[in-house]
Amino acid sequence: MIGQVPSGTQALSLDGAAIPLAPDGDFLIAFDRDAGPNARLVATFPDGRTIERVVAVAPGSWRLEHINAPYRGSASSDADFQRRRPAELAQIAAARNRPVESDGWKQRFRWPVTGRLSGFFGSQRVYQGKPGTYHSGTDVAVPAGTPFIAPADGIVVLAADAPFTLEGHLLIVDHGMSLSSAFLHCQRLDVKVGDRVKQGQLLGTVGRTGRATGPHMHWGLKWRDARLDPGKLAGPIGG
Repeated sequence: MIGQVPSGTQALSLDGAAIPLAPDGDFLIAFDRDAGPNARLVATFPDGRTIERVVAVAPGSWRLEHINAPYRGSASSDADFQRRRPAELAQIAAARNRPVESDGWKQRFRWPVTGRLSGFFGSQRVYQGKPGTYHSGTDVAVPAGTPFIAPADGIVVLAADAPFTLEGHLLIVDHGMSLSSAFLHCQRLDVKVGDRVKQGQLLGTVGRTGRATGPHMHWGLKWRDARLDPGKLAGPIGG
């Protein structure tokens, strides 16, 4: 949700957490798959007055997906996965904690690639009989080597030269206000950390690196700790 605070607002909070304001008073908030049923938005003025709004969060309906791929992804064994995974997660966390200034979060997002939807946000995943977490993005099945583009302006905060166990060649673009896009399983990356990218710019090509049963683009969106449905920002695919 993008909103604007009343004139003269000194501070804004969501359930007690500070929300940054753009110079024009615009702000961004978002909710995870399992958020709800409501959240409290409070604008505070210099004299101590406050205005409150309760935001209702409706529950979703989620699929169950069985995936014929090992839970550990490209790791050679469970032990190898346990050895490699902490460092990968640390790189991802550090990238998402980098301070970024971009107005990409204000744009109407575009799909990085269009094709057949093969995996759906929020679905409960089972990998060769082993339950995993819910699917944190949307998968688009396209041939390996298909170019993909930036869905909005932003700054590259992670570009994995060596494939991660699950994500493969991972690219993360921060759109500002703690909203970031993650592109998983890439075949090739054409940008590097620190690059400022524009909406529609070529970022790389689709692949099947990491935990993938075939070539596809996994596009994930995250605001702070909340994982978001890309379709809510980009609209119907191809639309």
